[in-house]
Amino acid sequence: MDQDYNNWNINKKQLANASRVYFHKGEIWFASIGKNIGDEEDGKHDSFERPILIVRKFNNNIFLGVPLTSNEEKDGKYYHKLISFTGSTAILSQIRLFDAKRLLRLMGKIDNEELKEVKIKLGKIV
Repeated sequence: MDQDYNNWNINKKQLANASRVYFHKGEIWFASIGKNIGDEEDGKHDSFERPILIVRKFNNNIFLGVPLTSNEEKDGKYYHKLISFTGSTAILSQIRLFDAKRLLRLMGKIDNEELKEVKIKLGKIV
């Protein structure tokens, strides 16, 4: 486990020097979210990546994002199964601020109506 944190620190230093990409709300990107602690969602593979739904863009540098999981058994008020991005569930309880330097590659986009549904559910849990 210590090696995971060491590898993440190496990766994080590289991300600090990365250029930012252009992004929009409603898009789903693979993002390097890191090796986190406790029950926080971790990234996977060498780049510690996980799919992220961009919920709110604050400026060209930062956004509010929700990690996604392919575990369709997740259900309840802290989850939202995406209809327009089949096979993914948004983990609403893990919402957080991200820097665009973490974005690796675009996967797709959900429609505006579904994004509204996600925001309504988020409003009910905060």
